[in-house]
Amino acid sequence: MADWELRPALVADVEAVAELRAVVLREDLERLGRFDEHRVRQRLRDAFEPAHTWTIEVGGAFAGCVALRPAAGTYWLEHFYLDARLQGRGIGTAVLGRLLERCDRENAVVRLNVLQGSQARRLYERHGFTAESEDEVDVFMVRSPSRDGASPG
Repeated sequence: MADWELRPALVADVEAVAELRAVVLREDLERLGRFDEHRVRQRLRDAFEPAHTWTIEVGGAFAGCVALRPAAGTYWLEHFYLDARLQGRGIGTAVLGRLLERCDRENAVVRLNVLQGSQARRLYERHGFTAESEDEVDVFMVRSPSRDGASPG
């Protein structure tokens, strides 16, 4: 696995994250008939909260991002994007594991939504997320805190 680190996101990171989102989600959104060049970026810009977001750096370069937004006694895992060239190398698993360890220490439930048919769903399932509900576009998933403080997977 490549060396990686998380650093707190800055307001200035929004355009790099918006562009990565457009690239990473394009295939799934096109398959679902939902891809729009402008909207895919604007939705990220509208929801970007640097206070709850980290960038993922590999070899000192921007490679992705992830957000963990607190909301009413739970956390929402959001905007988890990793450059496609780095996927499959264990980086996403390691990043997710680190965030879930934090949530487990806080005894917090974690929620997320993933696009229907996305390969990312398998990653979340390996870490203990289960489908709670779904619609034609999204699968809403939830994970209860691990009792021993260690993430499954």
